[in-house]
Amino acid sequence: MLVRLLYVSRAQSPEAVNTTQSILESARKYNLANGITGILCFGGGLYLQAIEGGRTQINVLYSHIVHDTRHRDVVLLDYQEISERRFGGWTMGQVNLAKLNTSIVLKYSGKPELDPYSVSGIVSLALLEELMLTASIIGRAEGAANLKVFDT
Repeated sequence: MLVRLLYVSRAQSPEAVNTTQSILESARKYNLANGITGILCFGGGLYLQAIEGGRTQINVLYSHIVHDTRHRDVVLLDYQEISERRFGGWTMGQVNLAKLNTSIVLKYSGKPELDPYSVSGIVSLALLEELMLTASIIGRAEGAANLKVFDT
């Protein structure tokens, strides 16, 4: 069974660029080995992440994220069973929230700054889908589209 999980968190150290790179590097290795795909958006000290894969694998990963000392204020925005992946081409694509076009943010928010804590998970997911359609996501993994996933 495939699931998608969406969460937001704050970086423990928002000014540390190395932290985000560390998260991306470990995510790409772990995710590819475990049949997990998704995207990570970061900026202004916030992380907004969507992950997809087998239910057991996603639940284990989310438990690690909640206890990861690089994050704080982790909030689950959405969790649902899915019939297919939306972010299947990325072991962990990335978007820099600080570089988003203000008009895209205003489409999904009352203010020009993105605040996933104050909008629904559905709105945050819609934003991620728009970012995917507008090619704002970087880091597409060639091998991710051919993942062999054994769902539980």
